[in-house]
Amino acid sequence: MKILQFVWNPISEGITIGNFTIYYYSLMWMIAFILGFYIMQIIYKKEGLSMEKLDSLFVYTILGTMIGARLGHVIFYQIELFEEDFFSVFLPFEFNPTFKFSGFRGLASHGAAIGIISAMFIYNSRVLKKSVLWILDRIVIPVAIGGAFIRIGNFFNSEIVGKETESSFGVVFSKLGEDFARHPAQLYEAFSYIMIFFIVAHIYWRTEKVKKTGYLFGFFFVLLWVSRFIVENFKKAQVIGREDWILGMNTGQTLSIPFILIGLYLMFKKTAKS
Repeated sequence: MKILQFVWNPISEGITIGNFTIYYYSLMWMIAFILGFYIMQIIYKKEGLSMEKLDSLFVYTILGTMIGARLGHVIFYQIELFEEDFFSVFLPFEFNPTFKFSGFRGLASHGAAIGIISAMFIYNSRVLKKSVLWILDRIVIPVAIGGAFIRIGNFFNSEIVGKETESSFGVVFSKLGEDFARHPAQLYEAFSYIMIFFIVAHIYWRTEKVKKTGYLFGFFFVLLWVSRFIVENFKKAQVIGREDWILGMNTGQTLSIPFILIGLYLMFKKTAKS
C-alpha cells in the first residue's frame, strides 16, 4: 500500500525577497530560537526572574547550540575535516578545494546537547547563580519544540534521510536524484520531539515533579534519546563504515546510550526538593 507516499520536490530552497534569500533550513532555526525565547519568557515571569537574565540566556543558548552542534558533527561524523579543511570546521565557508560560502551544513544533535549543557553551566555561574539543574529542568521545554523545527528544516533540505522503504509512509526525495521511496526519518523525529514537548510542558505546568531538581531534565533525556535510538533504525547511515559500532548499533544509537543513562540517574537519584 503506497497511498500515503509522495514525491518531495520543493520548487525553491527558501523565500526570496529581492536579491536576498532566507533558506527554509535557516528559517526553521530562527523559528526554533524565537519560539524558545517566548516560552522561556513565560517561564521566567512565572518564576519571578528578570528579563535581563533572560536576554543573557538567549545569547548563551544560541552560542552553545551552534558551537556544540558543529563540533559534534565534525568529531562524531566527519573527523577527517580537521585535516582536510580545518577552518571550515569553525567558519561557514569551504576553503578546499576552492573558497566558497557553504553555511554550516553539518550539525549534530548530540553535540548540540553537550553544547547547551556547557553553556548553561557558564550562564548559571555568571548570571543566574542557581543550581545548574534548575535551568536545565526548564530549558528542555523550548529545546524539545525547537528540535522539531530543526528536523523539519532537515526535511526541506532532503538531508538525514531514511532507508529505502515500500511502506505507505515513504517519500521520494527528488533532490537526491532518486526515484524510490525512503522513510522520512526527519519527520519521524520531528513528531517525536513535538510529543516530548507536550509531555515535559505538562509536567512543568501541571505537576509537582519540577520541584525535584533534575527530574524533568533527566526525564527529557530519556524520552529524547530513546526516541532518537528508535528512529535511527529507519535512517540511512550518515557515516559509511561506522554504521555498526557496538552490538549492531550505529553511531547515533551508540552516542544516545550515555545520555539515556544520565537521564535515568537524574530521574531516580535521591535529592532534596527545591
